[in-house]
Amino acid sequence: MSESSSGVNTSSESFPKSHSHYSELSDTHTPFSVELTPDSGIVATPLPSSRFRFASWHWLEEHDVRGDQLACPRVREGPAEDELSVKSEDIFLKGGRRKRREDEGQKWEERLQENWENCVVLNLSYQDLGDPYQLENFIRILRRLIRAERLQLVDNALRDLSSVRLPRCKILNLHRNNLTSIRQLPNVPEIQHLCLSENSISSLGELSLLRSTPLRSLTLKRNPCQFLEDYRSRVFSCLPKLQVLDGIPKLPDDSVPPSSPAASRFCTIL
Repeated sequence: MSESSSGVNTSSESFPKSHSHYSELSDTHTPFSVELTPDSGIVATPLPSSRFRFASWHWLEEHDVRGDQLACPRVREGPAEDELSVKSEDIFLKGGRRKRREDEGQKWEERLQENWENCVVLNLSYQDLGDPYQLENFIRILRRLIRAERLQLVDNALRDLSSVRLPRCKILNLHRNNLTSIRQLPNVPEIQHLCLSENSISSLGELSLLRSTPLRSLTLKRNPCQFLEDYRSRVFSCLPKLQVLDGIPKLPDDSVPPSSPAASRFCTIL
């Protein structure tokens, strides 16, 4: 027995039998186009839901779900290059009615239903942002999180968020991304707890950019900068108000000023 990422039971016992009501329905409907998979050569018939594969939830009718009610929304993968016309072509929705997405931007009604501006707690981790369409839409969502206080962005291969401002964010988790500099962080004036573990940050000098924030806890584990000499004392020197580094509270030795570069070239042999 296994469970999909959406929490749906995918055990073999849960699939309908060949003589079930589902198979009878499929015999009464117009067959879908048949595709040949290139890897195995097996003929595959698209599912009835395939026509919705590029549709957002707010395109569907007869529901009033808003973006701030979604705990872990998924930034959908964009269409392939040969299917980019889906943005300008009609997309079939419920009741056989057609909707057309306007090239100049989203409709005002869609923005109201997304309602990202009212999200307070949001998890956008593990998005697998391999498609440019996904990354563009992901950044668009982040820029609208003006009231988010707790934000999870784990394992998204993010490289630069400097164009994003999160004015109320107090807890930000950027574990396992591709950030190489503190300058690539979003603007977080109210940040208190920041996790940057498993990135590629090699310099500590830019930590002073966070000095004006109320930052109390910082995690830099598994970054190249962790292996610098006097690592902990350098961090606390840049951030005097910091209380916890890498899960360890500030120690008396952490208050000792880091050694000067000239002194570090010499060692005493006993």
